Amino acid sequence: MQALPPPWPEGAPGTVTALVGPRRRRYPLGVPFRPTEPFVPAPGLASPHAQTIYGSLVRPTHTPPIRRERWDTPDEDFVDLDVLEGPKGAPHVVVLHGLEGSSRAGYVAAVVRGAAERGWGVTAVNFRSCSGELNRTPRFYHSGDTADALTVLRRLRERVDGPLYAVGFSLGASVLCGLLAETGDAAPVDGAVSISCPYDLSVCSPAIDGPGFFAWVYRERFLRKLRRKALEKLERFPDAFDRKRLVAARSLKEFDEVVTAPIHGYRDADDYYRRASSGPRLGAIRRPTLLISSKDDPMVPPPGVPAHAADNRFLSVLVTEKGGHVGFVAGQLHAPRFWAEAQALVYLEQVRAGAHRP
Repeated sequence: MQALPPPWPEGAPGTVTALVGPRRRRYPLGVPFRPTEPFVPAPGLASPHAQTIYGSLVRPTHTPPIRRERWDTPDEDFVDLDVLEGPKGAPHVVVLHGLEGSSRAGYVAAVVRGAAERGWGVTAVNFRSCSGELNRTPRFYHSGDTADALTVLRRLRERVDGPLYAVGFSLGASVLCGLLAETGDAAPVDGAVSISCPYDLSVCSPAIDGPGFFAWVYRERFLRKLRRKALEKLERFPDAFDRKRLVAARSLKEFDEVVTAPIHGYRDADDYYRRASSGPRLGAIRRPTLLISSKDDPMVPPPGVPAHAADNRFLSVLVTEKGGHVGFVAGQLHAPRFWAEAQALVYLEQVRAGAHRP
């Protein structure tokens, strides 16, 4: 079994405040994940908004040469993938991006580079209409839409002869956790990492729709992209949803009420939030999975990771005091280091060594 780094003392600067929840003795056959270093925000980036915004702006997007592949889906649509082949028998990591991200997002690129440095293969998934080309059918993607990700993982499971892992960010983490819960013992991956997941959509959506300058910044950034794609969709499918209500939407919930819910078979936004949230289903996960979150995430109000996650021996919970939403920027302003992506790959290395197998 791979040796683990020593635990960091409680109360140390930047210390992780919860590693596997309050019931550590529920992991008698596995090993709680210990990060190789505590998360300490880069100087000047202590606030959650600084972490969130700076992290989204400064993450480099370069990767080793990758190949774009288009895979048809069972409903005659497609998903675009960016693929970096690994050597025969090497681990392969599937990466799922967040709301209105893509395979070119900086946090995805960080995982691609880290995997490539280890000699691993990578497949970065673009959810429908996120690769730069509108998809063919009325549907888009959403936090509970596991079908495309599951299709990709099952096909890769047949194609890759080494361990298969998955890392999800934000919305992609919600999709990943939902997928793992749905498939249970039949999950097509050997290990997974969830970063900044909105485990309860009914509290995360109001956080983004709430008052204040930064909530407005996040909301407008998402809505501007979502509204543009939805209007393009109406050019092809004029009856898909109500154009006037779409144009008038000024909150994520209004967008979900007008677009997300009706075209994906939900009664309304509240029904979507209830049925698509992955948090209530974490107990069904049966693969070693690391849940990384920060207490100050501006889009995921406390408690963030549901308390009952500690009851599942397959889950390791890593909660930091600071970090924002998909931030976790350490190091220095002029030389940032991206802690969550690095720890995700360390965890998967340990899964490969058998350290987190209940």
